[in-house]
Amino acid sequence: MQRTLDDFDFGFQPSIDERQVKELAGLSFAAEAANVLLLGPPGVGKTHLAVGLGLQAIQHGCGVYFVRAHQLLEDLSRAQAEHRLDRRLRVYLAPKILIIDEFGVWPCDRIAATSLFTLVAARYERGSIVLTSNKGFAEWGEVLGDPVVATAILDRLLHHSHVLNIRGESYRLREKKRAGLFSGPLTHHDGNNSEGDRS
Repeated sequence: MQRTLDDFDFGFQPSIDERQVKELAGLSFAAEAANVLLLGPPGVGKTHLAVGLGLQAIQHGCGVYFVRAHQLLEDLSRAQAEHRLDRRLRVYLAPKILIIDEFGVWPCDRIAATSLFTLVAARYERGSIVLTSNKGFAEWGEVLGDPVVATAILDRLLHHSHVLNIRGESYRLREKKRAGLFSGPLTHHDGNNSEGDRS
């Protein structure tokens, strides 16, 4: 199922600035090679928004590549170990927009972290990255296993960026709750995303 921006339920996620999303849908961020970082707990619509922006870009003739973060990092790590990282990077440098989904779900080793830095540095001011993460920026050093590499990556990602910090209930758990299959609280609290208002 394709997730368009028109399908997104902004009423369910009042923490999201609908006006900001509509501005992003105009794709000026892609023209400026700026990044879009979507932060928040699982189930709040980060991937839906990322895919929606990607579909919007494709409709306007932009090249878009979608990849899960763990698949990207495994691919880059393997390429680096086989001494073909430069060649493999071309796949991820070619599109105007690279969507990296679910960053932070799995921890990285040092090779993966440095490979990600190489990619982010190579795309810096040349192409946009749309990245979703359930981790606040303060946690990236732990995820990457190297605070210095994390700082270097964030420095480039955030220099030209739009950050949407989504707080709220999980869409998936909402449906379970409606069906009577889940009775716990839906709201997730993430106190590490204080930097997320920066844009």
